[in-house]
Amino acid sequence: MSVSDEYIAYITGQLAVSGEVVVRKMFGGAGLYLAGRIFAIIDDDTLYFKARDHNRNDYIAQGMEPFRPFGVDGPAMSYYRVPEAVIENPETLAVWTEKAVSVSASAPGRKRRHR
Repeated sequence: MSVSDEYIAYITGQLAVSGEVVVRKMFGGAGLYLAGRIFAIIDDDTLYFKARDHNRNDYIAQGMEPFRPFGVDGPAMSYYRVPEAVIENPETLAVWTEKAVSVSASAPGRKRRHR
């Protein structure tokens, strides 16, 4: 996992319409938090949003794959690559962000606050 500061700045700028995004670097990548919930990760300067049944088909319909931190033969995580066209369109990105945050909010476990 790796992520450049320039890409983080670009993504947080694009996501600003959704609220204050907190970035926490981890394992060479970064976790993105909104309202205290992790909803996205960045790896190799690629943005992935949290997905479940109600939004997974959005990604699949765009030909996006799940995040596989251990390579193509490794297990898939519940994060899917966000299409560039979505990242570049603030209105669409806000909708996809809201869905990813709602997935995170419905996940079991306790809410964590990151500043």
